[in-house]
Amino acid sequence: MKTRKILSMGGGGFSMEPGNLLLDQFFFSLAEKSKPNVCFIGTASGDSQGYIDRFYDYMKDHEVAPSHLSLFKAPAGSMRDYILSKDVIYVGGGNTRNLMTLWREWGLDKILLEAYQQGVVLGGLSAGGLCWFEEGVTDSIPGSLSKLSCMNILEGSFCPHYDGESDRRPSYHRLIQDGLNAGYACDDSAAVYFENEKFIEAVCSVDTASAYRVNLRDGKILEEKLQTRFLG
Repeated sequence: MKTRKILSMGGGGFSMEPGNLLLDQFFFSLAEKSKPNVCFIGTASGDSQGYIDRFYDYMKDHEVAPSHLSLFKAPAGSMRDYILSKDVIYVGGGNTRNLMTLWREWGLDKILLEAYQQGVVLGGLSAGGLCWFEEGVTDSIPGSLSKLSCMNILEGSFCPHYDGESDRRPSYHRLIQDGLNAGYACDDSAAVYFENEKFIEAVCSVDTASAYRVNLRDGKILEEKLQTRFLG
């Protein structure tokens, strides 16, 4: 049976750290292939052509075979066959609520789950990091940070941009106190890695970035800073 793998980044990768290859190099190495097929999915950004172009431009610095999936210009033929032919699925940031709505409408959520079960590596940053969890903290509704139900592959919740936006940490704490499942939070440039739905380690591309486990105990927030391995 193939090992199931997910990498959830708080922020970073090609769209946030174009001069820092470390997180993406680690992500692609999880496929354990010399030149993995990496597919970018930009649903959360409305399949922004600029975002897709940046992906292809950046992938020139990596030994990968890049491709992308757009739900606004879907590929001819079977979407299932297209996804299952990839080694790594890289999901970009943006509006997580729109991402989940469109994935469910197109049946892409079920295809991605099948791909994951067959050993395709899943991951991404921000929306592409939290979509794999039961639920997460999203800014999909303008002006507020709120709870959103997601793919339910990984147990608990996820909060990206923990240090990158001033209201992320207090909002995550408040939402957990209000009933959001306990979970993981990642600074920009940090990520949490899972195998077979079990947490393995936290990694970072900047040595000051960290990941956290955030729980509720006796009505109070317990925030545990995880040992975060610098990839440099």
